[in-house]
Amino acid sequence: MKPGLRASRSVNQPTSRLFAGFLVTALLGMAQTLAPGSATSADLKITLQDALVRAHKYGTQIQTATIATLVARENRAQARAAALPSLNALNQFIYTEGNGTPSGVFVANDGVHVYNEQAVVHEELLSLVRRGEIRAAAASVAVAEAKAGIAARGLDLTVIQDYYAIASATRRLGNVRTSLHEAEQFLQITQDQERGGEAAHSDTIKAQIQVQQRQRDFQDARLNVDKAKIALSVLIFPSLQQNYEIVDDLQRLAILPTLQEATGQAAATNPTLGAARASVTEAKLGVSVAKYAYLPSFGLDFFYGIDANQFAVNSDLTQSSGRSTQPNYLVENRQNLGYSAMATLNVPIWNWGSIHSKVKQASLREQQAELDLTTSKKQLQADVASSHAEAETALSQIQTLRSSRDLSEESLRLTLLRYKSGEATALEVVDAQTTATQARTAYDDGLLRYRLALATLQNLTGTY
Repeated sequence: MKPGLRASRSVNQPTSRLFAGFLVTALLGMAQTLAPGSATSADLKITLQDALVRAHKYGTQIQTATIATLVARENRAQARAAALPSLNALNQFIYTEGNGTPSGVFVANDGVHVYNEQAVVHEELLSLVRRGEIRAAAASVAVAEAKAGIAARGLDLTVIQDYYAIASATRRLGNVRTSLHEAEQFLQITQDQERGGEAAHSDTIKAQIQVQQRQRDFQDARLNVDKAKIALSVLIFPSLQQNYEIVDDLQRLAILPTLQEATGQAAATNPTLGAARASVTEAKLGVSVAKYAYLPSFGLDFFYGIDANQFAVNSDLTQSSGRSTQPNYLVENRQNLGYSAMATLNVPIWNWGSIHSKVKQASLREQQAELDLTTSKKQLQADVASSHAEAETALSQIQTLRSSRDLSEESLRLTLLRYKSGEATALEVVDAQTTATQARTAYDDGLLRYRLALATLQNLTGTY
């Protein structure tokens, strides 16, 4: 083979390898980009505000409450429309059996064939003055909107609880991982000392039992994290998703308002109290509407069109007889198109007490609504006071829980040193490990307790 050809081949081989490497890298990058559940989705970080916004977008509770509000608004629109004049088109054909006379068998009809083609305008004149139905419908809208607010706040509280349940479960998983590492270290120490004749085999057995228990705790903690993520995912994603992380801000202790401030804010903004007030207004208007039945009704109807034996503007059924006293149906070219008006006054006289019963029923509803309002006020004050006391107590304990955690970890360190020097037993080390684990968990539980109590208080006052 020629030397020039060998040189050319030696130069091309590294180039081809480099090109192949670039190609493989590019293909792997495309595969990672197109693969579902890639690093992009796994790196999704959700803050508490993100979770609340997502829950309002995808939560069925909000959608259901919104639909109820829209239905109430349509009822209000219908009540307003009912007070205005209505226009209808009357289309009617009446056939009467003939009996040799112009009117036929039924004398109420003026002919065998009767055609009604009329535009009918109807108005209940007193409805222009009586506005109780419209006001009651508006109060119903206010009730529905307040209930939508209740649903929104209930969803917010659920999201906050699920959000911090993930934070707490993740912290517990970290604590269990630390405890497992400490148990494995102690097992290694006991094995080394047993081989050197400095410890009994029973110490190694105790350490092995401790490691196995911590392994089971780790599996349970990891399961709890997954379950907590699933619970929140149902609320904040359109479909089930677990490839996300939350921002743990449990240690960021928000300022606790005074009880007086919280009570005032709750009384002004709580939707449960607003719904109770709107229900009282709606019930009072219901009494007024029920009393309308005692009053007369005065209706006005205006008709324009055809009500004749022939479907025509002018009738030509018969010829003129030359007599001016002929009946209408014998008059040639009688005009059929025209108008008429009718006023109707209905006065209620006797209905066996049904109106009185309806008024009494409406009055009982009003009494019940006022009782519900009083109960809602008391319950709101009790909930605010209870939540504030819970948050205040939890906040006061956080410092001591943190101190207990630090002291238990120091105690574990000193106990382990004493064991290495032969001054402590394996049982003391295991007890110190258990105490340290419990202290870490208690501190995280204290943070969670304060956060949830504060969230409940904020939910009552509307101050997220």
